[in-house]
Amino acid sequence: MQGKVIVVTGALGALGKVVAETAQARGAQIAGIDHAPSQSPATPARIEIGGVDLSDAAQAKTAVDAAAKHFGRLDALINIAGGFAFETVGDGDIKTWQRMHALNVLTALNASHAALPHLAASKAGRIVNIGAMGALQAGSGMGPYAASKAGVHRLTEALANEWKGKVTVNAVLPSIIDTKANRVDMPKADFSKWVTPQELAEVILFLVSDAASGITGALIPVGGRV
Repeated sequence: MQGKVIVVTGALGALGKVVAETAQARGAQIAGIDHAPSQSPATPARIEIGGVDLSDAAQAKTAVDAAAKHFGRLDALINIAGGFAFETVGDGDIKTWQRMHALNVLTALNASHAALPHLAASKAGRIVNIGAMGALQAGSGMGPYAASKAGVHRLTEALANEWKGKVTVNAVLPSIIDTKANRVDMPKADFSKWVTPQELAEVILFLVSDAASGITGALIPVGGRV
């Protein structure tokens, strides 16, 4: 990670914070982009760009370009921004499907589209997306979320082929992530079986590393102990 410039979207969320802090501790410079307001002043090693709606292509480009200008280049983009909804098809609302598409697919698409010219100029350009094991086979109530994450999987594969030899593009597919919000939503679950943010961060940052130069187009399940 030493010296790499990494953009992390959703950087103020439960997973984003762990990924950004771990990468920074290992010598990376971090540009955190989030819909929430910025929480910290800029430092030589980190800037936060808050109040950004990444489902809007123009806002995504402005934020990514600002990150590249601040650090002089970009080496990696980690697309963590997203959302979840549990809703059956029969009792649900089409707006939920549209919201999941915007939060999960469009955020990754717009950030990637904005970052690719910068990443292609790096000697080791990387994109890592967050898919979902639940998108491999959707259960009841998982339709809107699973469909959107399946879109992230196909986006990953398409970009990997289109930018082969210039930028690697991969995705991690977590099961349930052990976060405070998920524990509140599923209080009777066995939390010890869930994948932790730190475990997921380790896989993500491996894919960003020089050691992963030969991996692109991969959808990597990170299922914890489920």
